[in-house]
Amino acid sequence: MGSIDPRVTMAIVFAGKPIIGITGGIGSGKTFVARLFAEQGCVVSSSDDEVRRAYERADVKQALREWWGESVFLPTGAVDRLALGQKVFANQQARQRLEGLIHPLVNHQREQLMQAHRDDPAVRAFVWDVPLLFETGLNKACDAVVFVDSPQEMRLKRVGQDRGWDEQELARREILQWPLDRKREISDYVIRNTADAGYARDQVRQVLSQILARFDH
Repeated sequence: MGSIDPRVTMAIVFAGKPIIGITGGIGSGKTFVARLFAEQGCVVSSSDDEVRRAYERADVKQALREWWGESVFLPTGAVDRLALGQKVFANQQARQRLEGLIHPLVNHQREQLMQAHRDDPAVRAFVWDVPLLFETGLNKACDAVVFVDSPQEMRLKRVGQDRGWDEQELARREILQWPLDRKREISDYVIRNTADAGYARDQVRQVLSQILARFDH
């Protein structure tokens, strides 16, 4: 975005609907909390979903084949995200190369989604479910940032069930991200995601109400 403040850019384009960024640790339940915001009339942009769609593009697959060959593809022809992650995780140059390919596509998809709903009176806010919200600087384009807080034992259980990770793998992945304490401290709101879905839903209602009230003023 160059020298242009993304917050100013978004405020001009999407005036009247606040942008809410969601962040938190791996396995904290950010996507679940985003769905709760959707229940309250928000349009959710999920970076994970947008990345998945990007990996289905023929031009993206061609670039990945040129860089890493068939080792990052499944027998079905789909991108093997686990193998790809292993290629780029500990290699900063490779990771930046991949991000340079994928991030612009994800950003474009997000903008298209928002453009499609910007004039819909039923939409109360836009929610960005972005795991690396602070790391990529996208928090600067948000009117509010919500940190999803979840106990360590619950996060371990989720990543173990969903991704097959153990405690060491979780720590290895998170070391490349900002410390959780720092993210929590500079976020505007904290939602505690425990095993009680009703409790999380009540917090989302309250936080959204506060954001809308603040934004209207």
